[in-house]
Amino acid sequence: MGIRGFLFDQDGVIIDTERDGHRVAFNRAFLDLGFSAQWEPGEYHRLLQIAGGKERLRAYLHEKGFGTPVAPAEEDSVIARLHARKTDIFLELLESGALPLRPGVRRLMEEAMSLGLVLGVCTTSNERAARAVTSTVLGSIHFDLVLAGDIVREKKPDPEIYILAMQKTGLAPRECVVIEDSRIGVEAAKAAGAFVVATTNAYTEQEDLAAADIVVTSLGDPGGERGVLKRGLAGVSYDGVLTARQLVDCFSG
Repeated sequence: MGIRGFLFDQDGVIIDTERDGHRVAFNRAFLDLGFSAQWEPGEYHRLLQIAGGKERLRAYLHEKGFGTPVAPAEEDSVIARLHARKTDIFLELLESGALPLRPGVRRLMEEAMSLGLVLGVCTTSNERAARAVTSTVLGSIHFDLVLAGDIVREKKPDPEIYILAMQKTGLAPRECVVIEDSRIGVEAAKAAGAFVVATTNAYTEQEDLAAADIVVTSLGDPGGERGVLKRGLAGVSYDGVLTARQLVDCFSG
């Protein structure tokens, strides 16, 4: 059995969106709706262990509040309005070019296309944000599948989103390489039976990613930032640039 598809997480993998994208957008949304809550980088890292923006908002509201009381009957509508405003702000950041692609992402996707592989994005991020990334920032890439937001009932580390992606594309688990960045993402992909490459960032470099088959600091670009190998690729020549052909050869057979 050989590799037939690559499935990418979005936030932290395609674009390093968390610290200077989503976090900033959440904080501006709090202020716009009259709340005093502000998430510092360390606090947001803690909240990232909860998959899904609305889920983070709800958990934080129950734990610490937003600075202004929210009646139980208004909780759902407040969270929905906060998340909608946060998404608008985040899209503005994306479209302004303030959040560039991580090294090697476009290159790896182009290589995968040239090999005829299925390409998909599987993210708990809002669907509008996912579409902005795939159709605007990565408009030259053909994606066979984009799954985002509330399309699944259970968020990562539950494997539901990756299982759904395999069902929709006809890929078997051992025909998929998933590119993730976090512990909960790696756990979701492994529970779905896929091979996993973890590409770390400032938020996830200290997380336990031992379940991933390969761990690198970035996918790497020739003539640009090169990744550092943290785990895996035994017997494979690696110069800081992880290629689609390497991944296919590494996991096929």
